[in-house]
This record gives sequence, C-alpha cells and structure tokens, in this order.
Amino acid sequence: MKATIVTITFLSLMMNNCNNSTGPVQDDKKQTQDSNLKKKDMNQENFTTSILVDKDPAAAFDAIKNFRAWWSEEIEGNTDQLNETFFYHYKDVHLSKIKLIEVIPAKKLVYQVIDNQFNFTKDKSEWINTKLVFDLIPEGGKTKIVFTHEGLVPAYECYNVCHDAWSGYIQGSLKSLINTGIGKPNGKEGGLNAELVKKWGLPNK
Repeated sequence: MKATIVTITFLSLMMNNCNNSTGPVQDDKKQTQDSNLKKKDMNQENFTTSILVDKDPAAAFDAIKNFRAWWSEEIEGNTDQLNETFFYHYKDVHLSKIKLIEVIPAKKLVYQVIDNQFNFTKDKSEWINTKLVFDLIPEGGKTKIVFTHEGLVPAYECYNVCHDAWSGYIQGSLKSLINTGIGKPNGKEGGLNAELVKKWGLPNK
C-alpha cells in the first residue's frame, strides 16, 4: 500500500513539473513570441506620412517615379524602371543606391535601399535594406498617397534628420509636383538638404 502511495505521489510530482516546465522548448517559444512582438513594434514605428493630391492615381504614379523632379537633380540612373538601380547623393552628407523592386501601375511602388552612407552617423548600416513604399488610393476624385519608409524607426541615429527631410520632400516637393507640375527638388548646387545641413549642424564637405 505504501509503495502504491509513493508511486502515485512521484507520478503527480512529475506531471506538475512537466506542466510548469520552463525548459528549452518553452524558452524557444517565448523568445519567438518576444521577437515577433518586437518586429510588430518596429513596424508600427516606421516613418510614414500621407498627402492628398488633385490628380488621378495614374498621374500621381508617374510623378512619384520621377525622383529628379521632386527629390534631387543629383540622381544618376533610372528611377522608373523595375529592377533598375539609381544613385542619389548630396555632397558627402548622404549617398544612397536604391532599386525599384515592385510596381503595381497606379497603385503601388516599392524601392529598396541597396547601399547607403551618412557622414553624421556612427552606424553606417542605417537605411541599408530598408524600403521606400508608395501606396496610392483613389479618394473622392483625388488620390491619397501614403509614403512609408519601412525600417526607418526612431531608434535610428538619423531618424530626426530623415523625418524632417522626408516630410519636406513628400508634403512639399512631391505634392507640388503632382498638383502643379513643379516640384522643389535639391538643385545641383544645394536645396532642401542644404537647409537641413545648416539646421542640424551636420558635417558639410
């Protein structure tokens, strides 16, 4: 009888230990869940801004692809060809290689940053493998454009500067280009980036 009681007690303890286990399997599961939560939080922090323009999606779509007309005249390569890479730079302050990786006519454009360099950040990998996403949505005879820089998050050293820059280019230059046909890109001798360099006290070679 005593042996039976001891056996039952031992089995009960074993079952409780299994149920309360924090072994490798559950630890791995918890780490995966934590990782997914972090990724979700990072996605929620991506820089995004939107504009409402007076043109139809097709016209807005064509304007977006013309980066020289709203971002910078200092661009080499095609900005409107799928799988083509173009090079952007502002002096030695910002250099970037960007590739058009997804095109859905009049609906969506996605560009991937292949390489990038700022002269004011310690982490030289910032921006690399991030994506510039333009979603176009018809809205009451107009077009809403949602720009998201996937991967550009507040934890980045460049975030505040980039926040100001993208806000100016999208809200000001791109919107003006679509509505009036005239954008406000960086000129070959300076422009919006020059203003930001002065504002933020960035190295200006």
